[in-house]
Amino acid sequence: MKASRLAAAAAVAGSAVLVLSGPAFAHVSVSPEGTAAKGGYATVDFKVPNERDNASTTKLEVAFPTDHPLASVMPEPIPGWTAQVTKAKLAKPLTVHGQQISEAVSKVTWTASGKGIEPGYFQKFPLSVGPLPEDADELVFKAIQTYSNKEVVRWIEVQQDGQEEPENPAPVLQLSAASDDHHGGGAKGAADDSGDADDAKTAHTGAEASGTDSDDGGTDTTARVLGVAGIVVGAAGVAYGVFAGRRRSDA
Repeated sequence: MKASRLAAAAAVAGSAVLVLSGPAFAHVSVSPEGTAAKGGYATVDFKVPNERDNASTTKLEVAFPTDHPLASVMPEPIPGWTAQVTKAKLAKPLTVHGQQISEAVSKVTWTASGKGIEPGYFQKFPLSVGPLPEDADELVFKAIQTYSNKEVVRWIEVQQDGQEEPENPAPVLQLSAASDDHHGGGAKGAADDSGDADDAKTAHTGAEASGTDSDDGGTDTTARVLGVAGIVVGAAGVAYGVFAGRRRSDA
């Protein structure tokens, strides 16, 4: 009886966990491939799950933040989908690599040319974006998901501090600390140089270690030879003493 009650309680707890955690996996979300460092460029993926069992996702619209506009946005080609990048004039021009930028991307729209995202599946929509703002810790994107049955789901609700997650939260990209080189080239070069130096140091250390091992090996060999010689001499001395003692006894 006690065992059955425990089993029932475990089942209820397990189902509660599934119910509570299920919706969290159904949101349209955004995450970087690697890191999204402030002031740099990054590849980010918008992950879109299909929440319906009787319709496919055929369209995704992602609106870009106007408070931190991005000058460069390039979609990765996805089989079965077409991407359209929309730009808008900026109220205040941006300075990127010493050049004035008067417009930035305001929206990217993906439209299915085939079946789209069928029930039970999800799709990632990659973008190369940048330069990322240096004065923000996150970027909020508002997304609109359209189904083949004309249903529209708006993922546009912004999470408020100290409040529960909204029903249709907007995708949020977390930004990491700025790197030394915003493009990653200088950082990579430094890493390569460091790696070469480390390799050289390792090789030098290895050579020294090899030399040390050789010297130690020679010392060990000499000690062993001397030890064996000592044992032989000692044994000879003992044998001579025994032989001499026998001769005295015979005499």
